Amino acid sequence: MWASGRDREQKHIVSSENADAGRELEELSVWDVVVVGAGPAGASAAYAAAVAGRRVLLLEKAELPRYKTCGGGIIGYSRDALPPGFELPLQDRIHAVTFSLNGRLARTRRSKRMLFGLINRPEFDAGLVEEAQKAGAELRTGVTVTRVEQHGAAVPDRRTVAVVLSGGETVLARAVVGADGSAGRIGAHVGVKLDQVDLGLESEIPVPATVAEDWAGRVLIDWGPMPGSYGWVFPKGDTLTVGVISARGDGAGTKRYLEDFIARLGLAGFEPKISSGHLTRCRSDDSPLSRGRVLVCGDAAGLLEPWTREGISFALRSGRLAGEWAVRIAESHDAVDARRQALNYAFAIKAGLGVEMGVGRRMLKLFERRPGILHAVLTGFRPAWKAFAGITRGTTSLAELVRTHPLAQRALSAMDR
Repeated sequence: MWASGRDREQKHIVSSENADAGRELEELSVWDVVVVGAGPAGASAAYAAAVAGRRVLLLEKAELPRYKTCGGGIIGYSRDALPPGFELPLQDRIHAVTFSLNGRLARTRRSKRMLFGLINRPEFDAGLVEEAQKAGAELRTGVTVTRVEQHGAAVPDRRTVAVVLSGGETVLARAVVGADGSAGRIGAHVGVKLDQVDLGLESEIPVPATVAEDWAGRVLIDWGPMPGSYGWVFPKGDTLTVGVISARGDGAGTKRYLEDFIARLGLAGFEPKISSGHLTRCRSDDSPLSRGRVLVCGDAAGLLEPWTREGISFALRSGRLAGEWAVRIAESHDAVDARRQALNYAFAIKAGLGVEMGVGRRMLKLFERRPGILHAVLTGFRPAWKAFAGITRGTTSLAELVRTHPLAQRALSAMDR
């Protein structure tokens, strides 16, 4: 029998409803933004995208909290980039810095106002991830990403990126943020290029209360024996974080520096709780920050300050920008608009962090050639100490100092010749 007009109309309505439901189900299976890596950069990206109301998945290969080799200094720019209301788990507040030149000519400079704070990375990172979750991001730990694909059978359309996990599972997203470290999969996919690699070695040394009291509120920065190297002591309650960093290539020399450094501090008799090492990597000026609908930030993009190798503030700031622009890329309906948004992200990074990195590279060259001059200026020239304090508090930056101070401009210009 032929169906009546009313029956055909009802079937059409049911068919349309089923199609709409199918499209909704398909959309729900595709995340707006997938962030790979739950360190400061990844957590910041996930928070920024989630607070904008997008469906965000944050993937982390480790179980949280987990240890990271890091001094844990939180300067003013780091504090400014934190989510509103975030309470820093500070282990100490620093008001004094002792500078020394390979163990000699030690001098301590003090400030009535706090210069910067110190944190333990496991607690800090876990707190940032919790903020991202509160904003609506979903977290999956113990997940390793093997690759991302923007073409091929795993990708249903040109608006989608496939994130392939080690167990064979595929996660789909409208945009992906890589924050999985300088040796991660996402940076390799984007084609990040690096021009400076350094080796950092660090020991977490528990000390008696009498020793801890001597270091409370004060850090040590020692300009080291190898070009561009330096060491640090950061107090964190009953533990001292002691580390050194130098250019990769002389691992034995870097290890000797750390051993000698610990010995002359009188700490050789205390057994380290943790001893670890880590490579830091800086991007080259022409290194890409995106590929298609995939962005990179933090260490995955090679973003850190080349002279001090400070990376937390760069991770927090670039992560926030990556999350904001990932939202725009997720909303892009074609490759042209996605490319435009990715270029805007790159411009924002280069106009801010890129300028700071450029000045940091020049400072590193000066430091490699004349560490004694830098030490003398910081310990004996009050404006230089005030500039150092301003950088740590976040009231100025290396780039701003060079831009506004003729003396700094002349010093760097002389070094370039």
